[in-house]
Formats: sequence, C-alpha cells, structure tokens
Amino acid sequence: MGYINGRYRRTGTLWEGRYKSCLADTERYLLSCYRYIELNPVRAAMVADPGNHAWSSYHANAQLLPDAMVVPHAEYLRLGADAAERCVAYRALLKDALSADRLAEIRAYVQQQRVLGSPRFQREIEVMMGRCASVRPAHRPRRSSESDGTGSDPL
Repeated sequence: MGYINGRYRRTGTLWEGRYKSCLADTERYLLSCYRYIELNPVRAAMVADPGNHAWSSYHANAQLLPDAMVVPHAEYLRLGADAAERCVAYRALLKDALSADRLAEIRAYVQQQRVLGSPRFQREIEVMMGRCASVRPAHRPRRSSESDGTGSDPL
C-alpha cells in the first residue's frame, strides 16, 4: 500500500471511500436501483450492452444464466410468473433509460449513504435509527445573525 500511495501521490487505505451503499425502499425504488447498477458499465462506455459486462448480475436477471451469487428479490420475482417471463420483463425494463433526475437522485443518496425512498419510508427509518435519512445540502449552513449573538453578518 505504501508503494501505491507514494507512486500515485495518494493517502489512506487502498479501498478507502470506495464502497458506498444506501437503504432503498422496495416499491418503486428497488428496480430503479437495479437499472442504475446494471446500466453503469453502459453509461461509462465500458460496454455497449449490459450483457457484455462480465461482472454483472444482468446475466442472471435478464438472460436466465444461473449465478449462485444472485438471490432474486421479491420485487424482481413479481416481474413475471416464471423465470422466462421475468427475464423478458427485465430486459424491457432496462430498455427504458433512467431519467437524469432519477440518476441524480440515486447518486446523491448513495454518496451520502441515506435512505432512498418515499418520505413516509424515510420517516420510519429516521424513527428506527434516530438519524437523518434524507439527503442534505452540501456544506454546513451559514450561521444566522440571530444565532451568533452579534447581530452582524459573520462574513
């Protein structure tokens, strides 16, 4: 690790900050996250089709290829009565690109590791966890003139 850090002028552990996740509300959001993940290699211009990415769950979800690492979620199973039907529905789902707004939303929630879901779902998680579940604006808020006691603008 010292060699890599020195050579590439970086600090910290090799995988530091690499892994990010967020809790996703099942309804409406889960399959959007599936689409986000499986289409990432396409958006990154690594492959032209998600089926061409070797490290993708697309093969199990859309092509009926068995993969012991992929456990189908209940929302995925609702796409069809049998595996073949689900694959067809899943491929159709991936043909619809995610909107720029949905992409930005998913990225923001993953970056801050917050709860991606409906306001009701977020409130439930906030109560359970005792912490904020929604995305917050970047940077600390400015102090107001009332809160600092001086009555003047701190800047």
